[in-house]
Order: sequence, then C-alpha cells, then structure tokens
Amino acid sequence: MTALAAASSALFAYLLVGVLTGRAPSVAGWRRRRSQVGRQQLWLVQAGTDLTPRQFWLGSVGAGVATFLLVTLLTATPAVAIVPAVAVGALPRAGFARRRARRMRELSEAWPDGVRDLLAAISAGMSLNQAVVSLSQTGPAALREAFGRYPSLARMVGVVPALEVVKEELADPTSDRIIEVLILAHEKGGHLLSEILRDLAEATTKDVRALEAIQTESLEQRINARAVFVLPWAVLLVLTLRPGYFRDFYRSGGGVLVVVVGALLSLLGLWLVTRLAREPVERRVLGAAATVTAEEARG
Repeated sequence: MTALAAASSALFAYLLVGVLTGRAPSVAGWRRRRSQVGRQQLWLVQAGTDLTPRQFWLGSVGAGVATFLLVTLLTATPAVAIVPAVAVGALPRAGFARRRARRMRELSEAWPDGVRDLLAAISAGMSLNQAVVSLSQTGPAALREAFGRYPSLARMVGVVPALEVVKEELADPTSDRIIEVLILAHEKGGHLLSEILRDLAEATTKDVRALEAIQTESLEQRINARAVFVLPWAVLLVLTLRPGYFRDFYRSGGGVLVVVVGALLSLLGLWLVTRLAREPVERRVLGAAATVTAEEARG
C-alpha cells in the first residue's frame, strides 16, 4: 500500500506540474528536446528575464523541495507536503506566465498607436528604416522596449534581418502581420503602405477591444477556480500542524490513499476549469526562423 501510494503521489506531482506549466507529458516531446530549449528561452525572454531554462527549472525544483521539507517538518506527514510542494514549485512558472501575458497584452494594446506613429512618420517623408528607428525611440513604451535593439541591429545586419529578429523575439501574431507588411514594403516598395497601415491600425484596435472584453468576463472564473483548488489543501495543512487524530490518520496508509485520491480529483478539476476558461489564442502563421536568431542577438 505504501509503495502504491508513493508511486501514485509521484505520478500526481508529475501530471500537476505538466498541467500548471502547460506542458502535457508526451513521448514525442523527448525527440524535440533541442527545439523545446529554444522555445523555453524565447518564453523567458518574453517574460522579461535573463534566466536560462536550466536556472529557471533548478529554482522551481529547489523551491518545491524546500517547501516539501518545511511542510514535512511542521506536520510530520510527508503525504500532506506533496501538494503544497508541487504548488510552490509551480509558482515561478505561474508568475512568469502572468508577467509574460501582461507584457504581450501591453504590446498588443500599443500596436494601434504604434502603427499610427509609423504612418505619420512615413507620410512626413521618412524612409521605412527611419520610421521604425523613430518608433523605437519615441513610440509607445511597450514598442520602445520591443524595438530597443533595432537601430543597432539594422546597422549591423540590415533592415530586413533586424525586423525578422524582432518578429521572432516577440512571437506574436499581431506583430507578425505588421512586421511582415513592413518587410514587404521595404523589399518591394511602399506604394500602398500608407493605406495598409491605416487598415492595420483599425483592425488591431478592434482586436484589442475584443480581447479586453474576453479577459474581463473570465477573470472571476479563474479566481474562483484557483481558490477552490487551494482552500481544501490549506485546511488539511492546518489540521495536521498539531499532533492528534488528523495527523495520525494522514500518516497511515488509508490517509495517504485519501490524499492521493483527493489530489487526483483536484488535478482533474483544475485541468477541466483551465481548459474551459482558456482564452482564444491566435495561431502564428507568419512566424519563421530569423536570419539572425534571437539567441545570437542576445549574445
């Protein structure tokens, strides 16, 4: 019974980390390990951190292990410590995901004004390169940050490769469309660029308003789902802080089985709520490997 409970607890911890990090277990994933490393680094860059994937995962695992040891020391019940440890280990991922989502949302909200700035600069007689450089210096804050290295990259590798680098670092469908228009205008000439930019400004404004409405409607459901997941385990932790019947029961085989079954049910409920509340995400159809990769540009 103890061995079965331990194996079930380990499986639960593995699946819970997969759900909370958005990475479901997959055999094929091992074959794509090298490409996943690049996506993880890009994800961290978009979250605004200089950590490497190795540093990030070591920190997350370290936080989970420390929490497991602390809760075990307080409750003398290792089974009770599993879920808090996994939850704390997943907090860095959740925090960076929230930070990344905020940065990407700010970027999307900045594009309508950014496109209008580009349109005004080009209408004033600036070249496309000069307009983008001006955007990186005087545009909306989110776009100034996103295009901060564009002037130096453009001088070193050219306008198109520099725009490709920015596009791959942002990895955002809206940014893909706008930057592809800029690349096409630079390569083929911008006879219709002003009209296209004007249409893009209107379209991105409508997209931003729609996303804001969706996020506002789903906020309460997300908060409720997390509270429902956390509260039972918080109560269990409080019950086992002191010696007595509850601690003795959850140290027994039957108590461990109850914890495992409850954890699996909590995981299933969290997965269902997360999937149902998932916001619609536009797929990238214009993304491609940059001439100079984001990792090389960072180096």
